[in-house]
Amino acid sequence: MSKRSIENLFIWKQAREVVNLVYLMMKECKNYSFRDQIQRAAVSIMNNIAEGFDSGSDTRYASFLNISRGSCAEVYSMLYLVKTLNYVHQKNALTYKHY
Repeated sequence: MSKRSIENLFIWKQAREVVNLVYLMMKECKNYSFRDQIQRAAVSIMNNIAEGFDSGSDTRYASFLNISRGSCAEVYSMLYLVKTLNYVHQKNALTYKHY
């Protein structure tokens, strides 16, 4: 019998990958406040999944997943700005299809 663990949760693993990709993509961005915001939003996706998973309640878990979904929308929106403002080389820019 496997232990109930966040590390076994597919959605959390995917969120962790998004965080890694965002950090790699933004590592040379000189707009530090923008970089910080998109990185924090990406981390929020992962952390809210984890917090909800460990909340002990399906209702609370669903609520945290909704918060996480909002952070996904924030990252998605900011990816448009990354492209529009040319903060990274196009070949390094993430798009929604990466999620």
